[in-house]
Amino acid sequence: MVVGSTPRERRIAYLRAPGDGTPAPGIVWLSGLRSEMTGTKASALAGWARQQGLGCLRFDYSGHGQSEGCFEAGTLGQWLAEARAAFAALTRGPQILVGSSMGGGIALLLLRALMAEAPHEAARIKALVLIAPAWNMAELMWSALPASARRDIIETGIYLRPSRYGDGPYPITRAFIQEARQHRIGDAPFDPGRPVHILHGLQDPDVPWEHTLDLVAHLSGDWARVSAVPDGEHRLSRPQDLALLFDVVGELVRAQAGS
Repeated sequence: MVVGSTPRERRIAYLRAPGDGTPAPGIVWLSGLRSEMTGTKASALAGWARQQGLGCLRFDYSGHGQSEGCFEAGTLGQWLAEARAAFAALTRGPQILVGSSMGGGIALLLLRALMAEAPHEAARIKALVLIAPAWNMAELMWSALPASARRDIIETGIYLRPSRYGDGPYPITRAFIQEARQHRIGDAPFDPGRPVHILHGLQDPDVPWEHTLDLVAHLSGDWARVSAVPDGEHRLSRPQDLALLFDVVGELVRAQAGS
């Protein structure tokens, strides 16, 4: 799939599995920062969806996985635009968005944008499942950085943040932080207008549990539900975590199929 126009045109890799033709909603997976569509949770969810006869779409943002582009040049707005393009071009009918970490924030931003600009498209989003959602990306990242790292970003434009997941350090650029600040959910309450179920590990070292509590306080309309995992960390990719994810998504699918 090609997104954007010259000189920012990029080719986005995706995996799309059709459903069995039932009216149940499909699943759209939105990955986290530096994650790929072939990662543990994405692959497990796609396998579960196949067993349930549900369609499933997953893709790599530019600069990630099999997609074109340079990670350092990516921005939150660019990846949001890719998610919107993929949703419009590669899905039909009702869908449930499942987003992990940054992907959870992108799911919320995508819903908000479509509600404002394309309500008929927004109506196809029947529910959101968010896994440790990094919904205020710029401030979450900035507040977690030590003073020396902030100084590097301000003075040199880049900081190489160590990774606890064995995939090497990854760059945080001044341009990324500045651009991400343009994509806040906002200071006013946001009514998503459909169920939002959040899964969050209480031992998460990357996206604090309090970040989800702040999000729940920000969402109006009594749509939000939270499943806390007492011994869970950020990735929530253990067998028991995946079982919880499948239960939550399955409940939302059944609710929509029966409505």
